[in-house]
Amino acid sequence: MEKRDHIDLFGAALLTGFSVLLAFNQVVIKVTNGGLQPVFFAGLRSLGAVLCIWLWLKWRGIPLDWGGQPVRGAGVAIGCVFAFEFLLLFIALDLTTVARTSVLFYTMPVWMALGAHLFLPGDRLTAPRVAGLALSVSGVALAMLGRSDGVGSLWGDLAAIGAAMGWAAAGLMVKASSLRRIRPEMQLMWQVAVSATILLLIAPLYGDLVRDLQPIHLAGLAFQIVVVVSAGFILWFWLMSLYPASGVASFSFLAPVFGVFLGWWLLDEPVTPALLGALALVASGVVLVNRPTKRLLPG
Repeated sequence: MEKRDHIDLFGAALLTGFSVLLAFNQVVIKVTNGGLQPVFFAGLRSLGAVLCIWLWLKWRGIPLDWGGQPVRGAGVAIGCVFAFEFLLLFIALDLTTVARTSVLFYTMPVWMALGAHLFLPGDRLTAPRVAGLALSVSGVALAMLGRSDGVGSLWGDLAAIGAAMGWAAAGLMVKASSLRRIRPEMQLMWQVAVSATILLLIAPLYGDLVRDLQPIHLAGLAFQIVVVVSAGFILWFWLMSLYPASGVASFSFLAPVFGVFLGWWLLDEPVTPALLGALALVASGVVLVNRPTKRLLPG
């Protein structure tokens, strides 16, 4: 398909579906944590994704090009960040609710905008982005302070925020490093290959690797590997190549909305007024942060 200069109906439908997938992904992680220790689960997911991405590349006739010496350091570094991100995300979903994790984890665009301002020349914070940053941080504060007794945990909330920052750091590393020289699929391959090694090595430090393993947990693991990490991420890269990045990013506010809804609907999680207020603030902030910068045309 030809590259588009705006999000059309087809793109909007796919991006909305992708947001639902991301939200449902957290429900799957929460359920599967009941059968597999979270860090071990995350490592198995990355390991399975290595195989799926390799099969995808082979099917498409795309060479397995790691980028050589110029990319090696950046590849290992982003793999470490990816491991950190999902270590915290899977632990967060073990300690707190899907609804709370969704609100806090999808503050990622806000931390990415802040990091870009600090580390990427020419990507500065504008007035709308500063307003978005303020709204989202206010939402985070409201979510943390408005936590009901017995619902989630402070450590789970902090892990979700740390995972969001890790996600943002990975995105910034792709923009600012030699990883830009290789295909998106190989960028993902670096992340899952390195993170699989790290997560599986450290998993025994977090307790027994297997909990009360049932068929539903194995189905959740397979769903994570095949649908979310492999097909889902490849779809995301394809959408990024087809549509303007700012337009694609503008749909990211939907993921926490669907996450809160699915947590309530599928897992009977409580949704408090404070959490809804936090969701509104975070979603509004993400929209402002993702607004494209208007440039004045020369007169």
